[in-house]
Amino acid sequence: MSDVVRASGTVHWIGAGLSTGSGLALLCDTAERVRLWHRTEERAAQALDHLGLTGRAEPRAFGLAALTAELAPGDVVVSMLPAPEHAALLAVCVRRRAHFACSSYVSDAVLEQVPAAEKAGIVVLTEAGLDPGIDHLFAHSLVARAREAIGDEASYSLTSYCGGVPAVPNDFRYRFSWAPAGVLGALRSPARYLEDGEETTAQRPWEVTRPHVVDGETFEVYPNRDSVPFIEQYGLPTGWRPRTFVRGTLRLEGWLRAWDAVFEELKAGDDIRIAALARELAATYPTTDADHDRVVLAVSLDVSGAKGETWSGSYLLDLVGDEEESAMARCVSRPLSLAVRHILSDDLPSGLNRAAETAERSREWLSELAGEGLEFTLRVDQ
Repeated sequence: MSDVVRASGTVHWIGAGLSTGSGLALLCDTAERVRLWHRTEERAAQALDHLGLTGRAEPRAFGLAALTAELAPGDVVVSMLPAPEHAALLAVCVRRRAHFACSSYVSDAVLEQVPAAEKAGIVVLTEAGLDPGIDHLFAHSLVARAREAIGDEASYSLTSYCGGVPAVPNDFRYRFSWAPAGVLGALRSPARYLEDGEETTAQRPWEVTRPHVVDGETFEVYPNRDSVPFIEQYGLPTGWRPRTFVRGTLRLEGWLRAWDAVFEELKAGDDIRIAALARELAATYPTTDADHDRVVLAVSLDVSGAKGETWSGSYLLDLVGDEEESAMARCVSRPLSLAVRHILSDDLPSGLNRAAETAERSREWLSELAGEGLEFTLRVDQ
């Protein structure tokens, strides 16, 4: 492992979309210099004004050439762009020896560049938002607590469900607070998970939607993409036998029925039609300034020991947006900002990092997030 390039104190925040919120303001409090890159300098300035950050960050017109010209070794690039655009940004970071951070899952294109990034001495920080991000922190914390209580021989069920939904339900049971193409793309992707101790694949995830009660309220949930690799990522003991392990999406009760026409389109449509459908739905069901969104993240772990002892724990984050900021922007931007501040403090090693890779880091970061006003609750029964 190469020595880490010392952080310069300058942060380049790329993009000012729906998930950019108070996390950027927190960075302006701690970084020596912040630049916000958007489609044009004027739009970047408008975004800063909307966030109350005029004069605290510098507006820039984004382009890879323009960014490259301003990057210095030890700078931090924060990508709020769609995941397919991360690899090109990371390539620039490797050349300029600048650190890279995003809230998205690790893509193959990003993974391919990790060896070069590690050799260059730069941090590649991923999965540092809400989901993925805070959900990882919750899971690592629960696994560590249960292992301490039960030991290394047990069976378990772990579920992790997250969703952004309207604070006031509408007939569609949804409003788009992030890219609609991403919502539909996730629904078109097969989901792999464990149920009754067996690996299961749902080709159409919505077809296995089921009720799920959280704090007395009934939601609808379905598995999302591939849950299985996270068994290892969460550090579950090899002596624990899985009964259920699923990471998925949470929706308001009634969502399945409300989206019936959308599902028919997903079954029949090609990529061109689905892209058009995404635009139509976004125009029909946007999250406007008059709407407040709600984020619900519920992670639960139930463990039964070899001698009949039991342990149950759960984390719940349930946040409603307000006039100043959407719940989604707060829940994505604040953990990402926290992660970037750890890069600025030279706390992370070079190469690939995720928001949570140890129970110790999870406890530390959850404590810091709670101290900054991101509220969640932990319940333990044993």
